[in-house]
Amino acid sequence: MWYFFYFCFMLQKNYDIAIVGGGIIGLSTAYVLQSNFPFLNILVLEKEPELAFHQTGRNSGVIHSGLYYKPGSQRALHCIKGRKKLIAFASEHNVNFDVCGKLVVATNDEEEKKLHDLKINGMKNSLDNLELLDPLDYNKIEPYIQGQKALWVPHSGIIDYKEFTNKLSDNIVSYNSKSKIITSCKVLDYKKNIITSKGVYNAKHIIFCGGLFADRLANRDGIKLDMQTVGFRGDYYKLADHAKYKINNLVYPVPNPKFPFLGVHFTRMINGDIECGPNAVFTFKREG
Repeated sequence: MWYFFYFCFMLQKNYDIAIVGGGIIGLSTAYVLQSNFPFLNILVLEKEPELAFHQTGRNSGVIHSGLYYKPGSQRALHCIKGRKKLIAFASEHNVNFDVCGKLVVATNDEEEKKLHDLKINGMKNSLDNLELLDPLDYNKIEPYIQGQKALWVPHSGIIDYKEFTNKLSDNIVSYNSKSKIITSCKVLDYKKNIITSKGVYNAKHIIFCGGLFADRLANRDGIKLDMQTVGFRGDYYKLADHAKYKINNLVYPVPNPKFPFLGVHFTRMINGDIECGPNAVFTFKREG
């Protein structure tokens, strides 16, 4: 037993800030702190063997415009501000992305009315150059899409969020070589010191960016929550190579207000694949 404690003591390090979670939120938090305060020694701990292993690396890779959110809400403001910062960082650091635009397609009179409301909402969120298009016009963008009307949203795009996250990591350690990003390092306890599968660390402050485990981390820290994580898995189809020509960019339906999702849509991925989905399947495992 004393070998274990000796081993932990030898690995013990002191940091100003420790961040638990190596997804895009954890690395974005670390990057903003490090770029504003280069003298801070920052530690990022990720339990998986690589960064962006879960939600960050397993989504549709869309850069959202802020079209749908309530004008003036925090969600709308952060989406629009975040999109601009995301694109600026990706441009500066050669992260693969494409602001390709998307079509939101109405297939009946009711959806067409909602499409007009959606355009007004987008304009209130400072989205310029939104266009309502007839089939003759939107088929110039997406020739194989049929519908009654479509809203062209030129601000939407696609990106590789895993590549983006790793580029954040590279920049953090370039700002301060004493800062560390450690993978395969599971946090076991953090009452006094941060006890991990790779040793013991000290930090003046701990920030939790644990994704699907955020509620459990908060509970362990003594915070009483009135919410918990409920997992839904999204499944996607992928178009075969011979059918990829049928979709050029992003094609969405008009959202159904009865459901908290944007509907099944076509997405061109940054690697050229075309995905169709998602559905929403309740999952009993947080990482299932």
